[in-house]
Amino acid sequence: MLVPHSDLTDNHQPMEVVAQPETANTVENQPVEDPPSSRFTWKIDNFSRRILIFPKGNNVDHLSMYLDVADSANLPYGWSRYAQFSLAVVNQMHNKYSIRKDTQHQFNARESDWGFTSFMPLGELYDPCRGYLVNDTLIVEAEVIVRRIVDYWTYDSKKETGYVGLKNQGATCYMNSLLQTLYHIPYFRKAVYHMPTTENDMPSGSIPLALQSLFYKLQYSDSSVATKELTKSFGWDTYDSFMQHDVQELNRVLCEKLEDKMKGTVVEGTIQQLFEGHHMNYIECINVDYKSTRKESFYDLQLDVKGCRDVYASFDKYVEVESLEGDNKYHAEQYGLQDAKKGVLFIDFPPVLQLQLKRFEYDFMRDTMVKINDRYEFPLQLDLDRDDGKYLSPEADRSVRNLYTLHSVLVHSGGVHGGHYYAFIRPTLSDQCFMIFKLAGADRMYGTVLTVCIYQLLKGACDWYKFDDERVTKEDVKRALEEQYGGEEELPQTNPGFNNTPFKFTKYSNAYMLVYIRESDKDKIICNVDEKDIAEHLRERLKKEQEEKEHKKKEKAEAHLYTIIKVARDDDLTEQIGKDIYFDLVDHDKVRSFRIQKQMTFNLFKEEVAKEFGIPVQFQRFWLWAKRQNHTYRPNRPLTPLEETQTVGTLREVSNKVHNAELKLFLEVELGLDLRPIAPPDKTKEDILLFFKHYDPEKEELRFVGRLFVKSTGKPSEILSKLNKMAGYAPDEEIDLYEEIKFEPSVMCEPIDKKITFRASQLEDGDIICFQKSLPVESTEQFRYPDVPSFLEYVHNRQVVHFRSLEKPKEDDFRLEMSRLYSYDDVVEKVAQKLGLEDPSKIRLTSHNCYSQQPKPQPIKYRGVDHLSDMLVHYNQTSDILYYEVLDIPLPELQGLKTLKVAFHHATKDEVIIHTIRLPKQSTVGDVINDLKTKVELSRPDAELRLLEVFYHKIYKIFPPNEKIENINDQYWTLRAEEIPEEEKNLGPNDRLIHVYHFTKETAQNQMQILNFGEPFFLVIREGETLAEIKVRIQKKLQVPDEEFAKWKFAFLSLGRPEYLQDSDVVSSRFQRRDVYGAWEQYLGLEHSDNAPKRAYAANQYMVFTTTLVIFVAQP
Repeated sequence: MLVPHSDLTDNHQPMEVVAQPETANTVENQPVEDPPSSRFTWKIDNFSRRILIFPKGNNVDHLSMYLDVADSANLPYGWSRYAQFSLAVVNQMHNKYSIRKDTQHQFNARESDWGFTSFMPLGELYDPCRGYLVNDTLIVEAEVIVRRIVDYWTYDSKKETGYVGLKNQGATCYMNSLLQTLYHIPYFRKAVYHMPTTENDMPSGSIPLALQSLFYKLQYSDSSVATKELTKSFGWDTYDSFMQHDVQELNRVLCEKLEDKMKGTVVEGTIQQLFEGHHMNYIECINVDYKSTRKESFYDLQLDVKGCRDVYASFDKYVEVESLEGDNKYHAEQYGLQDAKKGVLFIDFPPVLQLQLKRFEYDFMRDTMVKINDRYEFPLQLDLDRDDGKYLSPEADRSVRNLYTLHSVLVHSGGVHGGHYYAFIRPTLSDQCFMIFKLAGADRMYGTVLTVCIYQLLKGACDWYKFDDERVTKEDVKRALEEQYGGEEELPQTNPGFNNTPFKFTKYSNAYMLVYIRESDKDKIICNVDEKDIAEHLRERLKKEQEEKEHKKKEKAEAHLYTIIKVARDDDLTEQIGKDIYFDLVDHDKVRSFRIQKQMTFNLFKEEVAKEFGIPVQFQRFWLWAKRQNHTYRPNRPLTPLEETQTVGTLREVSNKVHNAELKLFLEVELGLDLRPIAPPDKTKEDILLFFKHYDPEKEELRFVGRLFVKSTGKPSEILSKLNKMAGYAPDEEIDLYEEIKFEPSVMCEPIDKKITFRASQLEDGDIICFQKSLPVESTEQFRYPDVPSFLEYVHNRQVVHFRSLEKPKEDDFRLEMSRLYSYDDVVEKVAQKLGLEDPSKIRLTSHNCYSQQPKPQPIKYRGVDHLSDMLVHYNQTSDILYYEVLDIPLPELQGLKTLKVAFHHATKDEVIIHTIRLPKQSTVGDVINDLKTKVELSRPDAELRLLEVFYHKIYKIFPPNEKIENINDQYWTLRAEEIPEEEKNLGPNDRLIHVYHFTKETAQNQMQILNFGEPFFLVIREGETLAEIKVRIQKKLQVPDEEFAKWKFAFLSLGRPEYLQDSDVVSSRFQRRDVYGAWEQYLGLEHSDNAPKRAYAANQYMVFTTTLVIFVAQP
């Protein structure tokens, strides 16, 4: 247990061992027999440490040792230090029996010491035969790493490590770890820089340029780098960035793309030179002189983790020789079937060796992928020439020394369905350096001299770094290697001194990919890469990007000194209304904006406007915009002369009730007859500024035509001629007026009475009037949207929907413009018209999942939603995608049916046919069987069928004929139909119908597992019948050759435990005499190897017949 030693007693005082760095050399040269003192100190990062040792234990019968802050009383208030440390007692006879314990602690004033109360039993320590105490001398090693406590949010990777990280787009940590590994192979990085790209290329469309850009930023940027341009160059969308892909596949695809792009360039062949190795597959006959070989290349090697303790064990397994004998003999061309040995040997290894550890495997028992978290060790140096080059083929070049140094460790933390990826990388492959102090102390408290030698190991150079997305940290070799082996970890005991069982837990963080660099190629691969390796256009492009980034950063830093003023004009309204927008007057994000110092007076700003638009200051009048309670945004009032003398900062604060850095204005400019600016008219309280839009129902077009000042006491009838002139109509044209009031959440647009005053109509500054030609009642049917309200309603609800075939869910098939108010029938009718389908009821639609970017699992039921808008909503997200499929029968009819996939096993032929059967939901299993009888080939006309539920090669249920099919699930279970054998129809009182399953055994994590395979079946056994008699019937039923059948073993299995049977055993005595729940867990097991081809119950692998049976029920 790790504890502070706060419970010191008078009778058991610690021996304090402290070291002084300035006297280290002196102490080191003094003889151990005559230690100069019992107290030594040493400093780590201005932080004094000492080791406290209780040779007789701290109130326990164990040696107690602690690391203590020597000068804690003199440190400033609130001091704190984080340290990782290990203490060890060295066995002086056999070093491998040395005892080492490590931990970590946050040292502070309250807990200034930390360590191990029960380090090791005193009985072992003082036993002279054990080798810990020799000549009254005990050797203690201490390894201490002190880290500065850094706030996570203020941590600067570049400043702390010299390296920067990569931003995570959602689930791209696996890609980030791979990219960092490739980047830190300088020869690879240099080759990428030398790939030809041009200044006209776009990174999002060019993998080489995107990778060059990424590497350049990693090399020269001061902050973490984004990967969006690179993923776009892969052709990924946002959904792909939120899905974890296979790292090995990504590595191969990326290298293949680069290899292809490098062809015909100065860096052609770089990928092969770095990563390509070759191995030889061979088959060699034993009794004749015949050998077949095939040379293959590899860019990475997949090594087994399961059943292997380390990398060497995996390589041993990789080159393991397989014997081909018996039924598995090899067919040599002119010699026929021969005993042979088959294997793999390596012709050459690449300079950069990439090892993919098979942490993920398919579990046949659970029918799913699982992660292998077993302990798996890998060395800092990997010698592939070991044991006289046993991994090498005869033609391998033995002059090449295949000694590799570990460069990077890619780690996965989590389970099979997800987790986090990061990498430990040693960029320079520099050797580790240690400062070693040999110190001595003595304890004469017990009448004997106990000499203690302390070895303090400090990392002089930390050359391992952890690249965890945006964060890069320095790490020690233990974190990079030992802690990534996987396996189990033991928690410290809570009650030291008691013999309680330690708690172990599985470590889910472990290495899944290793990168080694050959020692003889190290200087070539870890080369210098500088700016001269980077194309000029790339440097200029990235320099410009960096300048823009710095400019934006500066703007952001100075934002509090400036105000953004957005100025909308008549030209903006004309340009936007009817094109970009239909409601309100302008999109302020698309108007001219000015970045103005807050201290500038507004009158000075007007001069800036004059320069920009060519409008003299005296002809400018600015209006403030206001957001109304109905969420519309309209010009509210003009600025007063007094306000224009104020600073823009003051004006912005007055105009915005909420904190907003922007000031939005409308610039009113009046034009004379010569279309030149003139002074704006005086505005009184009686004057109202109105804006006008014109609607043409024939063209379905809405546009801005101008604005007018009107008197509040005036009437709309007085301005009709002006409006006609704006629209280009005759002066006496009859027009209808409407006020555009609001559009969220619904449209409100009401007619205006032309005979009452504007004040009576409650019109005010900034209001919008829409007008159109008056239409005779009889002509309104000629237009889809005959008036302004109907058109605005259409615009507000229109939706362009992207339709995709359910069979090709990634590709748009066609687009249709619809109204969100369309009913279910309206939507399917439009789709049917587009597809040229006469019956819209044969269209079935499926909604889009906005999060997974996939179709929802369940389709939309016939008339199951009211409107199109309901089809497009996924939780709080709205989509514009729908999936469609064309059915062979109308959807209402299909929804009344139950669809089942049934695998029919022929009684006399080795044949399985999948039938997709549709029946009314109220049908029974008997109906299914009757329908199948008319469609399948029976062994005899009077054969009876049954329906079984099969899962994982076991029979779980025989369906009774009267069971309803509505609740039968064939999505996870296999439905099997078969003929009932004659022997099962007339069971005697002592006969037993048992389950018979095929199985094999597999050992995993020192535990035996039973794996079932093949087709399960029923067998009738008689009272007193022996295994020998039953074997005859089984062999006949399965038609197994004598030679193969002789190898089979037979066992009674209950709950997964086999009890092997002898030929003389009476089988019936093992089985229960009546059916009980769980009968499938008691079965007769046939143990043999699974040599049969795997049979998957997939419709596309077999003949598939679809049968639809419709039953009409007469209504009373």
